[in-house]
Amino acid sequence: MDLSYGAEAEAFRKEVRVFLTESWQPGERRGSELKQFAGDFRRSAIDRGYLYRSVPKRYGGSEQPVDVIRAQVIREEFGKARAPMEVGGNGVNMTVPTLLEKGTDEQKDLFIQRTIEGEYIWGQGYSEPGSGSDLASVRTKGELSPDGTKWIINGQKIWTSQGMQSTHMFMLVRTEPDAAKHDGITYLLMDLDQPGVTRRPIRQMTGEEGAHTFCEFFFDNAEAPVAWQVGERGQGWYVSRTTLKHERASIGSADGLGSQFRKLVELAQEMGRIGDPLVRDRLAEIEGRVLSHRYTSFRLFSCAAAGEDPGRVHLMMKLLLTEIGHDVALLAQDLIGEAGMIEPAGAGGRGPRGPRGPNKWLDQIMGSLGNSIAGGASNIQRNIIGERGLGLPRDLAMAAEK
Repeated sequence: MDLSYGAEAEAFRKEVRVFLTESWQPGERRGSELKQFAGDFRRSAIDRGYLYRSVPKRYGGSEQPVDVIRAQVIREEFGKARAPMEVGGNGVNMTVPTLLEKGTDEQKDLFIQRTIEGEYIWGQGYSEPGSGSDLASVRTKGELSPDGTKWIINGQKIWTSQGMQSTHMFMLVRTEPDAAKHDGITYLLMDLDQPGVTRRPIRQMTGEEGAHTFCEFFFDNAEAPVAWQVGERGQGWYVSRTTLKHERASIGSADGLGSQFRKLVELAQEMGRIGDPLVRDRLAEIEGRVLSHRYTSFRLFSCAAAGEDPGRVHLMMKLLLTEIGHDVALLAQDLIGEAGMIEPAGAGGRGPRGPRGPNKWLDQIMGSLGNSIAGGASNIQRNIIGERGLGLPRDLAMAAEK
């Protein structure tokens, strides 16, 4: 197996390294000074064609031809240098790709550059108290204003990541209440700084509550311009599948699994269990799945570089990553044992062994459960794999609901 990228890619790698050596020297900068420096660095990286490669220059990107090998080299070298890449969050990962594919020129001009520069922060308005994995059952209502220029929104959204920081929201709203379940839903963009929008943080079972956790939103005659409607009226379900495609691709990345496994081995050593044959068996099993997932990502990467169709396996990556992460969390929980009942440092405690202690894994353990829901619940993912990948008949229980 040849995992080298070739001479041309390695020459490009040297070019990227020189740029990073010359341009990313944060030194002792902190706070606002570091933020300003990182912003200037990103602009230089865009000018060199390293960041926002798929975004046209008109919207603030570098507008580079698709080249998965160069993109991978950039990720690797920026990661080694600990240099900032694209601004994270829903905006860059979900809103921008959706607008590039489905948005109007006006929407692209208005939102994309401000999003990639971090001025606009986007919350996701999909889930509702009665609509989680089954997004087609959303009930938040949208009605046209008398003059036909605005959508008037009433309802509730929940589990919005970065909700306290968000300036805008992309959302699904039912605009044709008498239409079939998957029709009559419209995809809207909304400015959250307006009367009629109330946001409230959700206190999680780990004790976390604040700007970086989930929120619920309440809409009482809030407004969204008709010009901010993405796609046709009543066709929001199909636009949302574009957005979720990008979310699932992000969640399904293999990059973090190796790091998680190394930390799991360290935990076994810390808890004095590394010599336990049962623990070693479970570690070996998990490592095999981690490596399989990583090598599959290599295959997907190779197919993309060659312009080949990888087949059905791309449908499975998010589900497999979720299941492996859950196995990692289960073993960590068994290793920690009753020590996991002590409040972790992040919630105000110090843990049983120093400032952090083994219960620093609490977020990972809880997060592994959340990942089985994020981007589409695992049971929904299995239906997608079965129906679209394997050609199996539709799930009878789901078909009965239609």
